[in-house]
Amino acid sequence: MKLPSNIEVRGAKVNNLKNVDIDIPLHKFVVISGRSGSGKSSLAMGVLYAEGMRRYVSSLSTYTRRRLAQAKKTNVSSIKNIPSAIALKQRPSIPDVRSTVGTMTETLNLLRLIFSRIGSPVCPNGHRMEPTIDIARAMDLPNDGVSHMGEITCPTCHVAFNAYSAEDFAFNSYGACPTCNGSGTTKKLDIEKLISNPKLTIREGAVESWKVPGRNFMPYVVEQAGINIDTPYEKLSDKDKEFILNGQEQKYEINIPTKSGKVFHMDNAIYENAKDAIIRTFESTDNPKTLQRLEKFYSTSTCSTCHGSRFNPELFTQVLVDKNIAEVSDMELAQLLIFIKKIKQWLPKDVFTLGNRLLNEFKELITPLIDLGLDYLTLSRPGSSLSTGELQRIQLSRTLRTETTGVLYVLDEPSIGLHPSNVDGLIKIIRGLVRQGNSVVVVDHDTSIISSADYIVEIGPESGTEGGEIVAQGTLPETIENKNSLIRPFLNGTAQIVQRPIWEDNKILYDMGSIDISISNYHNIKHVSAGFPVNKFTVISGFSGAGKSTLLFDALMPALQNNTPNFVTKFNPGKIKNAFAISAAPIGKNIRSTVATYTTILDDLRDIFSSLAESKRNKLTKKSFSYNLQDGACPTCNGTGEVNLDIQFLPDMKEICPACHGDRYNKDVLKIKWQGYSIADILKLNIEDSQKIFSERPKTLRILRILEDIGLGYLTLGESTMALSGGESQRLRLSKFINKTQKNSVFIFDEPTIGLHPLDVQILIKVIQKLIMQGATVIAIEHDLDMIRNADFIIDMGPGGGTRGGEILAEGTVDDIISNSHSVTGKWIKKSMK
Repeated sequence: MKLPSNIEVRGAKVNNLKNVDIDIPLHKFVVISGRSGSGKSSLAMGVLYAEGMRRYVSSLSTYTRRRLAQAKKTNVSSIKNIPSAIALKQRPSIPDVRSTVGTMTETLNLLRLIFSRIGSPVCPNGHRMEPTIDIARAMDLPNDGVSHMGEITCPTCHVAFNAYSAEDFAFNSYGACPTCNGSGTTKKLDIEKLISNPKLTIREGAVESWKVPGRNFMPYVVEQAGINIDTPYEKLSDKDKEFILNGQEQKYEINIPTKSGKVFHMDNAIYENAKDAIIRTFESTDNPKTLQRLEKFYSTSTCSTCHGSRFNPELFTQVLVDKNIAEVSDMELAQLLIFIKKIKQWLPKDVFTLGNRLLNEFKELITPLIDLGLDYLTLSRPGSSLSTGELQRIQLSRTLRTETTGVLYVLDEPSIGLHPSNVDGLIKIIRGLVRQGNSVVVVDHDTSIISSADYIVEIGPESGTEGGEIVAQGTLPETIENKNSLIRPFLNGTAQIVQRPIWEDNKILYDMGSIDISISNYHNIKHVSAGFPVNKFTVISGFSGAGKSTLLFDALMPALQNNTPNFVTKFNPGKIKNAFAISAAPIGKNIRSTVATYTTILDDLRDIFSSLAESKRNKLTKKSFSYNLQDGACPTCNGTGEVNLDIQFLPDMKEICPACHGDRYNKDVLKIKWQGYSIADILKLNIEDSQKIFSERPKTLRILRILEDIGLGYLTLGESTMALSGGESQRLRLSKFINKTQKNSVFIFDEPTIGLHPLDVQILIKVIQKLIMQGATVIAIEHDLDMIRNADFIIDMGPGGGTRGGEILAEGTVDDIISNSHSVTGKWIKKSMK
């Protein structure tokens, strides 16, 4: 019997896919390309992965299925020959504050086991014991009243004691530092930040902490306590200052004047000093915005007890060779491989077999991470400090170490965060997966990845309702010959890459001044000084871990926001007054956030519909035209447009609401028409088409034209912002700044080309040029060579990641970078221009 050679998809209608029929080669490296919103991820994730995963889970027992996240049946006529699937998603979840590389990769779990089984403990009397099989065996004894798990005896002084177990080495459990509880940092209320400006009086707002919710009446309380609130804070007596900062809680009778001239009387106003106002608010709230606001009153420092390691220092007596668990956790992965060899040489003979097995497993966990270019990471590195690309590669490493065969790997934008030098390594890994007998489908726009594929599928021709079709498919030579291919000009070198005027004269580069900053001794940066030309476009390039994010987001951005870190040794913002970080993170928290709500277009629609005569006759107000309020929401789905069905052991199903058919509103609201449309009908229109009906609404029409100009004309007004790609989210955020003067403003981006087709990158470049023409300064971390070639000024960092990074290798114009022999990025730019 001949084995199947293709996954046969027939009648795919997921999202905007238009009844797609396609054969995807099995046991090959396949790339799916297309513009943002064209339907690439719908085919890759919504069809191939979803159905591959669903069928695999369906083969398991009912008991097991109920404990797994299950996908619903895919909207296709049929799929044949689909293997079990594993997905690498574009946006890995951001780890919490307690996550580290060690916990995320599970390497720390094994390291804890290694320390407890083959580590060298110290008895209570200070005698060092070498590892033995008896110590390892004691850790596995039952704690049954006869045996004592972990109890060992010192051969020198014969004292019996409990050695440290694997659980004792967990900083999220028993092994946590008693001072910081395993976080590695401590927070301290910064007294200087409680008083915003000592020259101000209390009435004028000198006490910043009394501006938090519920404390605005505190100046009247201290006035009643006998303190002059019209005297500048710096001129108050030490006794009065002490009362403001540390005064005891007391009740006072006060009168609070209001803007209307009336007086509000309080019989038992409780005094809360400037410190307690922050501490108690911090303890009592879980509102993210309030917590973020309170953070500015605290200074965070490395824990003085564990020195940032998170571990209880008592654990440091137990070592491997001569290193404790904190020292091993601080080693870079490349150093760990060398240290593993050293441990094997150090182990006594009677535990060598056990130790060798544990260490080989440890090596198997580390090796895929190194192969993916993450050799500079340490196990102690906080997960929250990792870039999207680093998080993705950690995800990928988990799947690589299993060495499975016959699996479908679906990778969504695996090139995110990768320097061109690292992309070659990624391609080798993908090829390795195929050689093992797997099938790999990659959604990506990187031309070097597309050029390396066995088969290319292009979705398009445009985005949204204008996409969802197969426009080209075949091998690389077939794609280059296909005139319908959108990626073709970028593969054969005929595309016009530079889309904006570039200043290449260094005198003109700094004609508007510069933003200057210097950093010393932070992360892997020993000393770096950088100058960003004002009213120009600057790109920071370099390997992952080279120090780009440290320079931009740990140093420059806080300094621009008047919160200069102590490791910044020099800072001159020039005339810059405003700083905006344009994130690619999803906008909103749930499906209730739409393009219309984010852009305020829905507010205008509610004004329009509530002012209609028919609305007034039916007593429908502005509230009635919000699907987020009970007055207007469909009572069945509460304004979400869909309902969840719990069908026990089968996966939960999300279905279009049977009452409103996805329109979100109740039937009374849907009866009201404007220009022949209900409010739900208008939300179904895309940005381009909706401009016709808003021709007499200049404010909304201006917003719609801006959205179309920045390449989002295909989005519908009711489209969920949570479903937008990273590039779409960034451009939507930018829409609020377009066509307004941005003089003395700086916009900072972190890899703005994430998820963008080269044609969409060109649109983004034009948007950046608009900002610059409005007077803005634009700075971006970027790996995309097309974007880098459009920069006025480039700062290339490296030469590697981690301890091998933290330097500026080259800076200047594109020509300067290309001609600089130290710049790795320059070599790749030169290669891309051939």
